Amino acid sequence: MRVSLKLFAVLGMATVAGVSFLGATVQATAPAQGEEAVEEKVFQSYGDTLILAKEPVDAMFSHKSHVIEYELSCDSCHPDTFERRRGAAKANGDYTMASLEAGLYCGTCHDGDTAFSSTEEESCVTCHGSDMVEPETIVFVKPVKAVIFDHGAHTEMGFECASCHDELFKMRLGAAEEQPEKFTMAALYEGKYCGACHNGDDAFASDTLCTTCHIGVKGFERMHGGGDAAQGKDH
Repeated sequence: MRVSLKLFAVLGMATVAGVSFLGATVQATAPAQGEEAVEEKVFQSYGDTLILAKEPVDAMFSHKSHVIEYELSCDSCHPDTFERRRGAAKANGDYTMASLEAGLYCGTCHDGDTAFSSTEEESCVTCHGSDMVEPETIVFVKPVKAVIFDHGAHTEMGFECASCHDELFKMRLGAAEEQPEKFTMAALYEGKYCGACHNGDDAFASDTLCTTCHIGVKGFERMHGGGDAAQGKDH
């Protein structure tokens, strides 16, 4: 809905000055012959507020759709669910999918009853802003080159996005590699990252079947058509 300030002219010699319209105004649309008049709500101020993004975001939230389409007021979310300060939730350190599933932050309403559940696989695209087609194979090159992860094999087992994101891995390619000092085999042995499942009980232990994931430099070059593979050699 287009947001605009409506000024109404007053017939006759009288003029109206110093009047501002806040909240919502109602305008009757002139009907065509044989049609009834239609009232149009015009919302002001907060409904069309623009926020300057100072850094890239992985998830999207539309103030406009919540305020205009669903007619929520500021105090529906502020300050109980979210502090009225950009970046406050992220600074808390617990703004994760697990928190949403526990009924915090967006999960206060997105629980499957009040609004669509934040853990429904089919609703991921609503906030994460892509077609949510996971890369079939992820190739990690840090801290070692190279390790692969097969998305397809895991989703075929019945895993959903929320099984790993954002508790174990951020839903962004390269996020784990940005901290190579933490993304280590020692971390896996402690139950972090892949080690949360690859513990010898839920799945094969992360200190076994090494070549299942570790393809090495030669494997990386073969995968990308370089090295010996580019020369038609296979060792």
